[in-house]
Amino acid sequence: MSRGRSPLARIALVGVALFGSRAVLADAAPGRAPSADEVARLRKSADKDEQGLARRLDQLRDDAKLTDQRILWRGRLYVRLSRAGLLPVGDGFEALVDHAARLERLHHGLELDVAHAKAVAAERVTFAKKLDEARARTATLDEEERVLARAEDALRSAEERERAFAQAFEMGGHTAVYGAVGPAEPATATAGGFAALKGRLPFPIAGRSEIRAARRGSEGPGLEMKAAPGTPVRAVAAGRVAFADTYADYGKTIIVEHGRRYYTVCANLGSIDVAVGDEVSPGERLGSVSGGDGAKLYFEVRVGKETVDPSPWFGI
Repeated sequence: MSRGRSPLARIALVGVALFGSRAVLADAAPGRAPSADEVARLRKSADKDEQGLARRLDQLRDDAKLTDQRILWRGRLYVRLSRAGLLPVGDGFEALVDHAARLERLHHGLELDVAHAKAVAAERVTFAKKLDEARARTATLDEEERVLARAEDALRSAEERERAFAQAFEMGGHTAVYGAVGPAEPATATAGGFAALKGRLPFPIAGRSEIRAARRGSEGPGLEMKAAPGTPVRAVAAGRVAFADTYADYGKTIIVEHGRRYYTVCANLGSIDVAVGDEVSPGERLGSVSGGDGAKLYFEVRVGKETVDPSPWFGI
């Protein structure tokens, strides 16, 4: 329905481009977007690493607190026992030796505690850095999951639009329409129906216009009608809106069903002013011409799924 790659293929390639620049997903095969399972597996591993590092930091924090308390207790005791007035002078030589040995043990314990406190502080710095890195990896994987979810949503949306665009031209008891609540009955044909307008179909835009043959996708012939940006686009005949949305190479598109399997397509719009299921009268505003360099309306006439040359319908 579109030239070159299909819109779905283009979405897939965009997904590859988005993920290809992210080094965190090194386990995914180069040149392709990672699957949801791969992202989930990496996310689970990152969560486990982050939780382990957080637990170790908590342990080190508790260890540092206990070590500081021990240093404070030993330091105060050491100062007290080392005061001259507390020396056991009257208890003999052995008491002095025991006192000196106790002071030495306290001093040695203080040195060990201070060394341990320094080691714990250094380890806390190291693990804090590792935790920051783990959290950064987790944040990156969170973004990967969001990008993947958006790509999947875009893919589903493109598939829905493709089905809706095709179903808008299907013959049946009702028209399957995109975005409508429930099925819509085809518009009632007037005397002679849409076919009676061949050769005298009114143009969808007013005033003089440069018109040339054109083709969107590979469906069949159409016409491009040059107009000023914002020019109103109007219904060429009574009918019911069967599609009103953006679609592939057509851009913003409106399909109006006129009964007896006749449809008109107005595309490359700048705005859409109707909704699916709306009944429209001849000349009723549908939308407007797009702006910029592409200020031209694209128009098709279809009979069922077949695109027919619209020129004879306008008498040109």
